[in-house]
Parts: sequence; structure tokens; C-alpha cells
Amino acid sequence: MFTEISVNDINDFRLGHASNKEAGTGVTVIYFPDGATAGCDISGGGPASRETPLTMPMTADNPINAIVLSGGSAYGLAASDGVMTCLEEHGIGYNTGVSLVPLVCQSCIFDLGYGSSKVRPDSTMGYEACIQALMKAGVVGAGAVDADASTAANSDGNEPIQGCIGAGTGATVGKIMGMKQAEKSGLGIYSVKAGTFIMTAIVVVNALGDISDYETGKKLAGLKNADRTEYISCEEALYQFMAPRDMFTGNTTIGAVITNAAFNKAELNKIASMARNAYARCINPVGTMADGDTIYAASTAKRGDSEAVHVDINFAGTLAARVMSAAIKNAVMNSKISDEEFLSMVK
Repeated sequence: MFTEISVNDINDFRLGHASNKEAGTGVTVIYFPDGATAGCDISGGGPASRETPLTMPMTADNPINAIVLSGGSAYGLAASDGVMTCLEEHGIGYNTGVSLVPLVCQSCIFDLGYGSSKVRPDSTMGYEACIQALMKAGVVGAGAVDADASTAANSDGNEPIQGCIGAGTGATVGKIMGMKQAEKSGLGIYSVKAGTFIMTAIVVVNALGDISDYETGKKLAGLKNADRTEYISCEEALYQFMAPRDMFTGNTTIGAVITNAAFNKAELNKIASMARNAYARCINPVGTMADGDTIYAASTAKRGDSEAVHVDINFAGTLAARVMSAAIKNAVMNSKISDEEFLSMVK
């Protein structure tokens, strides 16, 4: 019924990444050339976010221009300053009558325990990721990014589509016993098409818990024993070791499901909440006070388009969970590195 497609074949949005591999952090920009209607579901206890009220049904119904995913915890929220500057410079944003104000939502993961805790995504990194997205959308030419920029992703179209890139650069999982027993994760993408209907999930998996295959239940990544020779259960470790003390607090899985089908903000909030089922299928434990789990749902259908794609909300929400589950699997399977490399990046 559904056919998997490449995210590069979808024109309704474009991705841009900026990555600092040495510091272990980065930014991903999801740019919507024609704007997008968006909803949001925040289920974790410690989110770091910006402008999420724009996705609420009671706020003004203006299309957003971009969603930003980044590392850096709350410090990483500065990346949207650069994204807004980049969009404004290229004539993109909500016209207030006196200036353009780009409408940009953002969520961050806590990656300060991987690489350098002193180097975080900033406005420069956000600007570079946004330029990458605008290049792919044809808004700016290929020469818009300095080839020597240390944090910019490759601009030749050969950068990896997913894995340790952008906001996934510093993502890790299985951290309930500390970083020495954790494992690398990253950014995952999965897109499907059925006729004219398209849905994509983009996720940065940075969970406290273990990651399992949503179809088989097999553990894919997560907590390892002290000598890193085999996996052990995060859930069992929580019961055994964590009861008398506070949990490690640096976790968050953030992502977005994007469709070309027409939905309003209230419906997209519901779709985002249904997509959260993917987290329960793949991550254990999940949604704790040590997580800041957030999912956006966005529709790129143009307002008032009589030929817009229409599908049932229950269909869309159920599929969103399935597509997000596949993206979570891709995030960990495309981010595997050696134990030696991983341990060199953690404290």
C-alpha cells in the first residue's frame, strides 16, 4: 500500500544541517518553502523549546516557516536567532507591516555529556543550517556557504541523509547508568508515499532508555554492561539502582511528522500525540521526568487549495506512529560507531 521514498524527492520541505563533529553537537533546519500549519505534543518532563505556542489551536493561525531541531540543551535555542536572520535576509517571514518576522519553532536535545559541554549550537550554526536548507529549496545559489565553514554540512549533495549529522551529531541512548555505559544514536528519517499522499518522520533519538525494533522487539541500542561486552536492560537497572536517587536528567527524543495532506492546528496536535505511540513502541523507559520528548506534526497543504490531499485523521495519526517508529530505528542503525570512538567523546 505504501512505498518508501527518499526525503530528497520531496519538495514541500527541505532539510539543512550544521554539525560540529569535534564538539559533538549540531543543528537541523526543516524549512517549508510555502509555510506549514503545525501542531505539537510535549510528553517529556524536561523540554527545551521555543515558540511552541505557535502550534496551539488558540493562537493565531499563521503558517510557520521552519522547525529547528538542535543539540545544546536550552543553550541551543540560540540557533533559531541565526535561522530567523537567514530567513529575514531572504525575504521570508510574517509581514508585520514594518518588518518580516520569521515564524520558527524549535526543540533541543541535551547532548552536553558528549564531546564538549562548552560548545553549543549558536546563531552562526543555525544560520549555516538554514542556508543549507535554502540552497536545496533553490532560494539561494550553491555558493552561499563558505566552503571552509567548520560547522556546515557538505553542500555538494553527498552528505549523509541520516545518522550522526545535524541535531543528531551528539545524540546518545541508554544513559541510565551514565555515559560510559551508553551508546551512540543520531538522526533518523523515514518517508512513505501512497498515490499523492506523502508522510515523513524526522527524529533525533537521545533517550534515557533502550531502543528496540518496533516490529521484532529486538534491542538495537542502549545500556551496556560495565565492560561494554553485552546489553543490559535499562528498565531493570532503573528498578535496581535508581529508586534512592535522582535520575540522570540529560535526555530527549525530538522529531516531526510532515504530510502534504490538509489538516488544521487542532487536528495536527492530535496527530502529533498519536505519533507519540512510536516512542512507546521503540523506547523503554520513555516519557520520564528525565526526558523532554517532543513531536511536531506539520501539514504543507496550501491554504484554500481545492486540490489538496485529504485523508482521515485516524489514518494519518496511526500511520504517523508507524513512520516515526521506522525513523527511530533508522536513527540508531545509521549512527553506529566503535566503542573506542564513543568513549573518547564521553566523560
